[in-house]
Amino acid sequence: MPKKPAPRPDDSAGEAAASGAVATKSPAQKALEKLGLKRDIDLALHLPLRYEDETRIVKLTEVREGQQAQIEAVVTHQEVTFRPRRQLIVTVDDGSDTCTLRFFSFYGSQQKALAVGNRIRVRGEVKGGFLGRTMLHPTFRAAGGSLPTALTPIYPTVAGLPQPYLRKAVLSGLARSDLSDTFAPGDLDVLHHGIGHQPLWTLRQALHFLHHPTPDVSLDTLSDHSHPAWQRLKAEELLAQQLSQLQSRRERAALRAPMLQAVLGGTLHARLLATLPFGLTNAQQRVGEEIAHDMGRHIPMHRLLQGDVGAGKTVVAALAATTCIDAGWQCALMAPTEILAEQHFRKLLGWLEPLGITTAWLTGTQKTKERRAMLALIESGEAQLVVGTHAIIQDKVKFKNLALAIIDEQHRFGVAQRLALRNKLQHDAMEPHMLMMTATPIPRTLAMSYYADLDVSTLDELPPGRTPIVTKVVSDHRRDEVIERIRGQIAQGRQVYWVCPLIEESEALDLTNATQTHADLAEALQGATSADGQPVLIGLLHSRMHVDDKKAVMGAFTAGLMSVLVSTTVIEVGVDVPNASLMVIEHAERFGLSQLHQLRGRVGRGAAASACVLLYSTGDAPRLGEAARERLRAMAETNDGFEIARRDLEIRGPGEFLGARQSGEAMLRFADLATDTALLEWARAEAPMLLDRYPHLAHKHVARWLGGKAEYLKA
Repeated sequence: MPKKPAPRPDDSAGEAAASGAVATKSPAQKALEKLGLKRDIDLALHLPLRYEDETRIVKLTEVREGQQAQIEAVVTHQEVTFRPRRQLIVTVDDGSDTCTLRFFSFYGSQQKALAVGNRIRVRGEVKGGFLGRTMLHPTFRAAGGSLPTALTPIYPTVAGLPQPYLRKAVLSGLARSDLSDTFAPGDLDVLHHGIGHQPLWTLRQALHFLHHPTPDVSLDTLSDHSHPAWQRLKAEELLAQQLSQLQSRRERAALRAPMLQAVLGGTLHARLLATLPFGLTNAQQRVGEEIAHDMGRHIPMHRLLQGDVGAGKTVVAALAATTCIDAGWQCALMAPTEILAEQHFRKLLGWLEPLGITTAWLTGTQKTKERRAMLALIESGEAQLVVGTHAIIQDKVKFKNLALAIIDEQHRFGVAQRLALRNKLQHDAMEPHMLMMTATPIPRTLAMSYYADLDVSTLDELPPGRTPIVTKVVSDHRRDEVIERIRGQIAQGRQVYWVCPLIEESEALDLTNATQTHADLAEALQGATSADGQPVLIGLLHSRMHVDDKKAVMGAFTAGLMSVLVSTTVIEVGVDVPNASLMVIEHAERFGLSQLHQLRGRVGRGAAASACVLLYSTGDAPRLGEAARERLRAMAETNDGFEIARRDLEIRGPGEFLGARQSGEAMLRFADLATDTALLEWARAEAPMLLDRYPHLAHKHVARWLGGKAEYLKA
């Protein structure tokens, strides 16, 4: 009787629909869907994590300790012991040596298969030791039968999806998939010469090989993805990403947005420039012109404004807002936290209120009466500028005529949230201009790939008066020295931040919590006085405090009434206290590089010399881990946000770096931006040509690789 093929992911549903029955999915089919394997091509592109070599049998005497090996041997002994715990111990002899097989979980059927005298084929990791060679929980079956001719793939899986079932499903999907070429005719040669590899494999060749590589292949070229089969897949994936971004950009070019052209004579824009207590840097002027040019067109602006901590992004946003309001439209600014939103609100209010601009404030913690009043101002159009948190995108918020949406720290928002803000303009099928801001500069390879659908403006110049920040990496054994440094800063009239990673004890992480640190510092600084002889006041700020308490603490610190602020990372962005000159980050080894850089940027905002102390702890370990050491070294070596971002990408990879840009959906699975720059350059050049000359191939290519995920690249 012929063997029944593994079912396609949607077979049962199709059969049920045809018969009119209710579709029921097996646990294995549900597990496939959990892995995102819904189409035949999804199965074909589900590539092995690693491979096992079952193509040859070796002698035990040829195997080095720690090696994976497959042997054929006779069972010479079997027993179940109960010390130190219940286990099955089996001794086998392959004619060259003996080996002990050890099983801590086993069934009667396995004991029967491993009966003394049976000849078996065993595969596992061989370990040496005082009692001889052993294998722990090896795989085994009766000896005999032909050996496989290809390496055995081990696939990423989930509970309820055993490797044999997954292998059959993958092979079945691979056989049914359309793997015809979607590259432009003749362009394989261009790619081959461009990246200097041997002639590129076809997609069909590459996938069939990677699912069942021949035993003579170098395993290193498979694991480091340098094999020609991997090069083909990486080229395909990068091309799909570039095509999707290009389609997104072109689709947006066909949409319409309000034309926000600067009004001549006596404008809000000119009046704001005249009243600012500082002049713009050349970079701010250049970026302002780029934004004004975009907003003056009918095509919706989709621009990312990147600038290091303190580069002056807020004033650029304020000038863009005045252009929008000058033209008779509303502007919204959305920030990820209430502290950051309030910081923007106060700054913008100080600049714009004297010009007669009405600003509304909207957050999730507002009292009902105040919120209702703000909603009315927004809907009537009386509020020309709306500043707030996620509350801005709620259904109840109705704008009269929103034309410019500004999103600060855009990587902290998910795709759905950004799309919701874009949909707030219900006016003649138009959508608002989008200005996204980030203080985490985007490395060039990310700008070319994940942000290829955006126009990027860069503030690469800091305003005059910003003082350089000296960064010191200090072990927590020297905590007392750090506290003495704090005492000295307070005596000079300066203020200090002390940042902790958690607000409550965690047995797993064993981190000092903010509450305990606050108590310890209060005790250590007892009797200390500020420059005017007043007792030192130490504040505490964390995310679980009531919003009014947070405001009171921040207000006291900003006003200079409080000398030391102990805080969790709620102060990461948006806090601007020029008198603060020292930042202490406790357990700095636990923070990401960009987060450390953001926190460091809270000081150095005034004329005083400023410092950042990275206090690290090794815990019970003799030394810090490699990645933590790399992060702290990078912080000590450079203040340049762009260099920090480049190193952060190297250490963490794009997945973590990007945050919620794609909601985890459209991340590169195979290509590596750090090593595949040549392939990325090729895909970037290839995408417009393919879309223009062979649109059917381009659409087929994106559908194959991204399916419904392409939408995530459009936010």
